[in-house]
Amino acid sequence: ATRAIAVLGLDASEFFVPLIPTMIGGALWVIFVAFILGKRERKRLGVIHIEEFKNEIAATVENEATETFPHIDIKRPRFLWVNLLIVVGIMVMLIMGLVPSPILFLVGFAIALMVNYPNLEMQKRRILAHSGNALIVVLLVFAAGVFAGIFSGTKMVDAIANGLVAIIPASLGQFFPVIVGITSMPFTFVLSNDAYYFGVLPILAEAASAYGISPLEIARASILGQPAHLMSPLVASTILLVGMVDKDLGEYQKFAYKWAILTTLILTVLAIISGAISFM
Repeated sequence: ATRAIAVLGLDASEFFVPLIPTMIGGALWVIFVAFILGKRERKRLGVIHIEEFKNEIAATVENEATETFPHIDIKRPRFLWVNLLIVVGIMVMLIMGLVPSPILFLVGFAIALMVNYPNLEMQKRRILAHSGNALIVVLLVFAAGVFAGIFSGTKMVDAIANGLVAIIPASLGQFFPVIVGITSMPFTFVLSNDAYYFGVLPILAEAASAYGISPLEIARASILGQPAHLMSPLVASTILLVGMVDKDLGEYQKFAYKWAILTTLILTVLAIISGAISFM
């Protein structure tokens, strides 16, 4: 949303306020889907006693920690307020924009590591404990950068956007916001957000103006495909979460694609009903 606002030079309040009903409806839809999926899992797994399950998980985690780092307690409850102060300080500086975020997080991590684990060997072990997830994300960011760079540098992004505009008949111009909302699913899946919002969206907004459609509507429509974007291999957080539960990205996509598409369609209908985007 921030990219769409910035690239089209829009007012944030004019962009967001009409979307509030859509956001509320979308949140209720997600809760409903979670309820449905939860009922399915309850039927599949049967009744699980939470307290016993929690104790079992806690024992498993403790055993794994002991096997990996014997005779070492990694908890630091006495540093609770110090750690909280570090986190709050980093968040405040991040919001104020005093320091570039990569430098800020690196310095914050180094300070937290030295405060909680002053022993060099323990620092190495804590870094190794989380290095797998970190390396996956770093590799993904580099790969996504190369992929996005190829799309942008070869002008493929412009060609895709111009191609979409060219194949839309003039008679369907009045449905342009809906078309943008639906096509934002495949676009944001194969393109990074930067490539889509800074490369494709301005072309779509310019084409829509020929039909008398406001850039505000195109910007609102462009974010409706974000549920599909979160299935993309270009999203670092998705790769991280899938890896943390020991699943393959393909398995996640096979399961989630129908729900992502349905969620985008629900959001599009809600946006039309609430007037966030026009249909006729």
